[in-house]
Amino acid sequence: MSEAIVPGLVSVIMPCFNAAPFVAEAVASALRQTYGKLEVVVVDDGSSDGSAEIVERLVAEHPERVRLYRQARNGPYPARNIALRHARGEFVAFLDADDYWDADCIEKLHHALVSAAAEIAYCGWQNVGEGVQSPPHVPPEYEREDPVAHFLRTCPWPIHAALVRHALVDSLQGFSEQRFSSMDYDFWLRALAATRKIVRVPQVLAYYRWHGQGQVSAVKWRQVLDALAAQQGFIRTNPQLVAHLPQERLHALTEGRVLEQAYRAFWKRDLVSAQHLFRHAAAARAFGTGDLRHVISALLPLPLYRWVTRLADRGGT
Repeated sequence: MSEAIVPGLVSVIMPCFNAAPFVAEAVASALRQTYGKLEVVVVDDGSSDGSAEIVERLVAEHPERVRLYRQARNGPYPARNIALRHARGEFVAFLDADDYWDADCIEKLHHALVSAAAEIAYCGWQNVGEGVQSPPHVPPEYEREDPVAHFLRTCPWPIHAALVRHALVDSLQGFSEQRFSSMDYDFWLRALAATRKIVRVPQVLAYYRWHGQGQVSAVKWRQVLDALAAQQGFIRTNPQLVAHLPQERLHALTEGRVLEQAYRAFWKRDLVSAQHLFRHAAAARAFGTGDLRHVISALLPLPLYRWVTRLADRGGT
């Protein structure tokens, strides 16, 4: 059962697993927000690197603003759901323990959400980290276009680039825990089915840190197939929302994207992901004659698949 809701309060939901190098900065990013009526609810997911002890010190320094809960290693989405049960805010924002915001992020999102009487406000973001060269990105103004087509094409924004009314989160019953790497995508798709009251803040205010320390999004094939499952669930449960899209378009946005990502993984020589994705295309019969060579070779055992690829590389094909 959720805590009693405090009007105007923003609850920042933060799962944490082995984020000792970053978690203090992430919490500080939330606490320094110019929107002052804010709490941070951290759930440590069985960290073994001292992350929980760092958060404990922050709780001692900010007892009215930071709370810590714990779970055995169970993943970020169960952790978020635990945090949501303890969140007291009328509004909810999500910030992972290795990401951060500009100081005025929540203030601008909150102003836009309230001014537009919306249920979700979203903003632009940027991927950052050592060796990462990623330009700032401001998403389209989905509410003025076809949000269903946009949301089916890709996850509309990362988890920390939005502010949501708690009532909407409760109506969705939080996050599903069925698909490990795309439950944020599943959440936003289900949110779209529940409301069209969304509003954009056309500024980059959120930062996603790439560091390669076991990040969920680092396993490409799993991310792609989990995203497909989220798309298929949305289409299956909301036929009226996708009725305006031709079947060819739906196929291109779903199975077609899997095949596209298979080729992308192959050209990057991420052969583990390429093999998984081409094999999915084979099982789904979602490929054409021009794809046959890649699909058949992906059915080989991985060592042989690697050998065939190296042979093709030496032959220049």
